[in-house]
Amino acid sequence: MDLKIKDVAELLNVSETTIRRWLIEKKIPAYRLNGQFRFNRTEIENWVVGCRTSKLVDEMSPFADEAHPIKLNSEKAKNIVGRQIGTQAFSLFRAIYKGGIIHDIDGRTKEEVISKSVKIIAENLNLDAEVLTELLLDRERLMPTALNHGVAVPHTRDFLLPKTYDIVSVVYLKKPIDYGSLDGKPVDVLFFLFACNDKNHLHLLAKLAHLTRDEESLSFLKTFPMKSTLLDFIKKWESNLNIIE
Repeated sequence: MDLKIKDVAELLNVSETTIRRWLIEKKIPAYRLNGQFRFNRTEIENWVVGCRTSKLVDEMSPFADEAHPIKLNSEKAKNIVGRQIGTQAFSLFRAIYKGGIIHDIDGRTKEEVISKSVKIIAENLNLDAEVLTELLLDRERLMPTALNHGVAVPHTRDFLLPKTYDIVSVVYLKKPIDYGSLDGKPVDVLFFLFACNDKNHLHLLAKLAHLTRDEESLSFLKTFPMKSTLLDFIKKWESNLNIIE
């Protein structure tokens, strides 16, 4: 799916000016079509994960200087971003509410952990666990979905949830496992992401990457909170991704 500048700005919760600056600085993958910039969804997905997993993320990531709030300078901008905030403000909260939390998954390898987790998730969603597991593992073989600091976001670009809503199932492992993270740290918290359309998939992936870069959020996740406690935290965190005058 080809994306325009405004699409990528909305998905990543930054301004179009920021996207244009990244283009000038050649920080974001793009191509020109009839004189206009276009973005490939798969390339942007890999770029989001890659930026957020860089060992030098605080120095090199194009997100490093992007504050949470969106500054608005005109009524038109307020209206446009206001509509976006309305539809995406608590998207992660809603997805986790639907997906729930799974505790104490035991496994020695990534394959075992994903397989055991998906059996539970697929049963809840009335999906084929074997097919879903294979799709997720195919994605991992292409590029590990670890976001560093012991967190991973298993997902697949080849599957869209046959629902009208998105699902993020949080899985806490009994013991940390090697996951191929760039920082070399074992993973013990996984966010299994299943979206109902391409845009929601990329939006939630970017949000999770953003969440897990925050030290306070990471410390909180490592307490393996129960569903209600996690939802309260996520709702508060998402409410801070707000518009300021």
